[in-house]
Amino acid sequence: MEFKEFSAKTVDEAITKASLEFETSSENLEIQVVSEGKTGFLGFGAKPAIIKVKRKKAADVSEEIPVKKETPVKAREEKKEVKSAPVKEPKHEVYKETAEKEDVPVRENERVREERKAVVRSEEEIAEIKAEAEKFLTGVFKAMELPVEIKIQYKEPEGNLDIEFVGQDMGILIGKRGQTLDSLQYLTSLVVNKGRQGYIRVKLDTEDYRNRRKETLENLARSIAYKVRKTRKTVSLEPMNPYERRIIHSALQGNRYVETYSEGNEPYRHVVVKLKNR
Repeated sequence: MEFKEFSAKTVDEAITKASLEFETSSENLEIQVVSEGKTGFLGFGAKPAIIKVKRKKAADVSEEIPVKKETPVKAREEKKEVKSAPVKEPKHEVYKETAEKEDVPVRENERVREERKAVVRSEEEIAEIKAEAEKFLTGVFKAMELPVEIKIQYKEPEGNLDIEFVGQDMGILIGKRGQTLDSLQYLTSLVVNKGRQGYIRVKLDTEDYRNRRKETLENLARSIAYKVRKTRKTVSLEPMNPYERRIIHSALQGNRYVETYSEGNEPYRHVVVKLKNR
């Protein structure tokens, strides 16, 4: 099979495009990076990332897509065992208690968020929260010698702190699949929540990465759901963080033909999409 060329703003987005096109995960693809791409300044001089991709040979890949092998009879037996095994109950309760960390069903997440209503804060406290976040992030960017404009907004009804970064080469702050951005978000959350009543949910973003990534994952979820329905084979997606796993669960929650669940331990925990037992 000949290599096929894909381009996008970042190499990661180009790989996702290729995964959608070939209807498989990237581990089953042979990828050559032609160009890392360039963000440019204010849109000028921007260059797309370019990759060449082809499916790996059968000898290199045991399955076209990571598939959880199980016969229908075995699947029914496993389902019966799960129902009768009392050890599963405590685990479910743990999921409910850690909704922000675990990828529990969306409705449960919404219920937990309702219970965790934002604390009413004074203007002085909100100003302190913003100052703490800005001081921490400014120190990080100074150490990185990276000029970044920081825009901070506190959304009082939800108790959320939204922070946006503006500058050149923001791809450095995003990192591979948003890992750098997620790490900064986690550390900033620790800083602003230290010693405060009520939880402040911190969201870091740059170049609208969060929305673009969400759209990409939703498209991937629909594509995989179609693949599962067509082949009747269970598909294991690549490891994702809790936020991204929730996007997949949410995108397929109302699907009539497939269901999703997560398995594995962090940082290798991943979503599994399987055909519903009808």
